[in-house]
Amino acid sequence: MSAEATARPHTTPWRRLAADRIARWVVSAGGLAIIVSILGILVFILVEVAPLLTAARVTVDRKIPLAGAAPGALLSDEHRTHVAALGAEGRVRVIRLSDGQTVATRDLLAEPAELVDLQVPPESSALAASTRDGRVVIAPVTFQITFDAQNRVVSPEISEPVVLEVDPLGRPLQSFAAQIDEEGSATTAAALADGTITVVRRSVTHNEMTGETGEETVRTSAPVSYRVTHLALDADQKNLYGGTAGGEILWWHLEEGQIGPVQAASAGTAPITALALLIGGRSLVVGQGNGTLSVWMPVSKAEDADAASGDERLTRIRDFPPQSGAIRLISPSPRRKGFLALSDRELGLYHSTSHRTLWTGPSPLPGARALGTSPKDDGAFLAGHGTLASLALRNPHPETTWRTLFGKVWYEGYDHADHVWQSTGGSDDFEPKLSLTPLLFGTLKGTLYSLILAIPLGVFGAMYVSQFMHPGYKRYVKPLVEIMASLPSVVLGFLAGLWLAPRIEHAVPSLLLALFVLPVLVLLTGAAWNRLPRTFRGRFPAGTEAFLFVVVLALGIWLCFSLRQPFEHLAFAGDFRSWLLHAVGLSYDQRNALVVGLAMGFAVIPIIFAIAEDAFTNVPQNLVAGSLALGADRWQTVTRVVLPTASPGIFSAVMVGFGRAVGETMIVLMATGNTPIMDWNPFNGFRTLSANIAVEIPEAPHGDTLYRTLFLAALLLFVLTFLVNTVAELVRQRLRERYSQL
Repeated sequence: MSAEATARPHTTPWRRLAADRIARWVVSAGGLAIIVSILGILVFILVEVAPLLTAARVTVDRKIPLAGAAPGALLSDEHRTHVAALGAEGRVRVIRLSDGQTVATRDLLAEPAELVDLQVPPESSALAASTRDGRVVIAPVTFQITFDAQNRVVSPEISEPVVLEVDPLGRPLQSFAAQIDEEGSATTAAALADGTITVVRRSVTHNEMTGETGEETVRTSAPVSYRVTHLALDADQKNLYGGTAGGEILWWHLEEGQIGPVQAASAGTAPITALALLIGGRSLVVGQGNGTLSVWMPVSKAEDADAASGDERLTRIRDFPPQSGAIRLISPSPRRKGFLALSDRELGLYHSTSHRTLWTGPSPLPGARALGTSPKDDGAFLAGHGTLASLALRNPHPETTWRTLFGKVWYEGYDHADHVWQSTGGSDDFEPKLSLTPLLFGTLKGTLYSLILAIPLGVFGAMYVSQFMHPGYKRYVKPLVEIMASLPSVVLGFLAGLWLAPRIEHAVPSLLLALFVLPVLVLLTGAAWNRLPRTFRGRFPAGTEAFLFVVVLALGIWLCFSLRQPFEHLAFAGDFRSWLLHAVGLSYDQRNALVVGLAMGFAVIPIIFAIAEDAFTNVPQNLVAGSLALGADRWQTVTRVVLPTASPGIFSAVMVGFGRAVGETMIVLMATGNTPIMDWNPFNGFRTLSANIAVEIPEAPHGDTLYRTLFLAALLLFVLTFLVNTVAELVRQRLRERYSQL
């Protein structure tokens, strides 16, 4: 070979260079695509969650001049195209907002009569008023909606008014409240000039066989020692509330029109100037002469010495920032627990459940005499001084604040503030309860119980297989454990919910007994094995003693199940569930955290085992050989050399298992009762963030508060996983640096 040929430099073939560059580009593009995809998911979630922070807006759409007396009560159709206005002259006018024209009119009474007090009964489509001669008139108003080709046609209809004689002496009523139902049955309550409260109930019955209609009127009166200035009657016509000039709030129960004993509560010294019931009739909004706004609810007070069991007391729950003048009008929302409050010159938009002042500003019509909210809660109307003002309300998510999402809230029907998740109810007056705290708690609870099982078995199993088991057996054991990870979680959840849960219910005493029996048997077996002659133990390959322990564990489990009834009789008086309830005060649900811990632990063990086993195996063998050469035995070498060196990988295995358990959906969905409660009791169920998303998202209306709250739950999972992985990586790097010098 010539010297020239020997000196020729070696060149890499261009095909290999091209393949390397293409592979590098593909890998880089794949990594960037993954990063971009994750960031895209995060941006999408943030876009869906951001509207929860949108502030409310109130704007004036138009102002329409009105002729005649200023209206004192307003009703509108759901599309905000027509408004029915009732004036003091006793005439209902339906006004078309597009051009200000009156399209329908009706006089409430055949003879001329001056109306004194005008109002809209809560949760009804009617106008009501009292006359100077002691009568109450209620006129239902409906808006029929039809379509002519592509055009919507709104046809207002003012039904025959219902007239109730309240004061036989024909005196003006001090105050009144009225209600009418779909059948035509009406109830009115009034404070008379002689210091009595009178309730008049007109019942309408329909005979389905003959078609005849019957009427019955019942009048009940009761004395009252307060000067009642305002009254409010709920839609069910069962509760009557009153306000006085001295700042007292009164509450009567009505049974078939009969007045029960009065209950009084003090709201302060300022006079009550406005009362309104929010949708559902459980929350009472009180406005006072000093501008104070407060919300009151009936609350169970059985713990009081003077209250009977199950008794309720009217309780002040919330206070809102006061307005600059006396509260004159309050208009509750027809769809939410919100309301509008108007003083002489200030208008405010509020929400009771979230305790939010959504918007305040100058009144578009100072000195307005009538205030009404549209049926869809997207608009409001003010009337006064010959003008009708139409307002647009932009109020998409008033229920959500940091407090309602993560703090304690005092909900209707509860005797204290609490964390509650209950997104839907059986009627429109339901109060959504969207606290994510029980879901976060359930997520951590399920993760904790699964890791209690998975971490010891996964880590110590990996340590034994890597450091003690014979290599010939390891070739079979490791793939077998890793195959467990391929089982679909839906299958595990199905088996846990339908097969495992009923058996665990009867086997809890055996499991508790096994916590003591199995460790004792393992220790005794290990001690007995070590006492055998070395020549006898040497006949068996290293690691085969594991089969002895498998047999011992199987016998121990059989023994625990065989002794279940004697142990349950001795320790738990023959019935574990009854003992748990009466002695400890804990309930037992068939689908509980114990079942989830077993099922989800079974799903997490292969992940922790595989990563931890690789970490043990990757420890340099020169460290092991050096430790053994210095006189350390196998156990000392594993615990003091191999385990610290492999700790970064073991920590990563635990964190990956934690992330797997946090994001698990199907197992917790099928193996728990999905009850969003906050209780560490292992025999109770729970609900996790991921399972809640799976349950609720099919029924959540697009763009609704529930819909966006579920995306917020997804964001919490995203952030939680990101933080856990970040902390895990930082800790892993610290551990690697610490033990890299071994």
